[in-house]
Amino acid sequence: MTDIFAKYAGLKAAAAGLTAHSPRNPFGVVIDHPVSATIGVIEGRETLLFGTNNYLGLSQSKAAAEAAIETVRREGVGTTGSRIANGTFALHRALETRLAEIFRRRHCMIFSTGYQANLGAISALAGKDDVLLLDADSHASIYDASRLGYAQVIRFRHNDPADLDRRLARLKDHQGAKLVVVEGIYSMTGNVAPMREFAEVKKKHGAYLLADEAHSFGVLGEHGRGVAERDGCEDDVDFVVGTFSKSLGTVGGYCVSNLDGLELIRLCSRPYMFTASLPPEIIAATLAALDEMQARPELRKQLQANAGQLNRGLHKLGLKTSAHVSPVVAVTLETVDQALAFWNRLLELGVYVNLSLPPATPDQHPLLRCSVMAVHTPEEIDRALQVFGQVKAEILG
Repeated sequence: MTDIFAKYAGLKAAAAGLTAHSPRNPFGVVIDHPVSATIGVIEGRETLLFGTNNYLGLSQSKAAAEAAIETVRREGVGTTGSRIANGTFALHRALETRLAEIFRRRHCMIFSTGYQANLGAISALAGKDDVLLLDADSHASIYDASRLGYAQVIRFRHNDPADLDRRLARLKDHQGAKLVVVEGIYSMTGNVAPMREFAEVKKKHGAYLLADEAHSFGVLGEHGRGVAERDGCEDDVDFVVGTFSKSLGTVGGYCVSNLDGLELIRLCSRPYMFTASLPPEIIAATLAALDEMQARPELRKQLQANAGQLNRGLHKLGLKTSAHVSPVVAVTLETVDQALAFWNRLLELGVYVNLSLPPATPDQHPLLRCSVMAVHTPEEIDRALQVFGQVKAEILG
């Protein structure tokens, strides 16, 4: 019998190589329990959490927790069906209406995860006779969506509207629809898209533009709608996709649009049609988190201040980070061995960050990916920077 796992021999060897040089598996860290949004117990130690994407700290919202508890008691723990079968509750419609109002769009679809929002929306929008133009640093869910939809895929250079312009110009005689997909904040590096420039390019060539604002919703813009709001070009973004698992602290995803055709996607998006819908308690918690996000705009201001403090502090230590100031702050290192040793020592000293390794990183360099929260105190950020400085001296000299 052929070993069904034989194709993963290279992966097995790479994983074994990592753990052979590390006291712990960097991709199997367990948070025993959260003490607060910013502190968790890991390996029996209270540890500063700088790797959770919990940008507004709302995973620990008391209002969201109470809303979930009350809803579980009233409506149960799950729907047991997809949205087009038995899985649409009044709460689903309420959340779609609420998100449409927040984004000032006519239509909204919610999905069971943010990954499925990209997978379901993009694969249904761009079919085999269409062209998808993707930023080279696009998230895995976007690339997976391109495979599910069978569209022709063209990549353009990361955050480069001029390169997109050239590639669209070559498609002037193509008869199918052209859909450009960019992200507001790129989850690996923290780079921010020049959304207005992308919008101008798509208008010039008669294309559609989809913005994945997963890491920028609740973070940027006067009302927290993301990069498109910040750049004043929301009317030129045809579709906005995002997630509840970052700023809102729950789980799920959405797609909003002013185009009436979005409602047809409910009837042909396989990840929407064949997945159990979000449980009612998650929707209730998400609605409560939306209330809190809108009622507390100071969280966004504090988040930007905290992101600036962490970014500046890492630069001052001589570590390489993005020039963009966003809640994702990634430190680029030269070798995997360096990054592995650095990550382990940070954790031992009480700071948890994410370790990202090639080939998952944009430029094939390993990253120590930090995500900062509005609820981190200046003292917690200073403590993290102190630990980074100590580890840099130990590992890099």
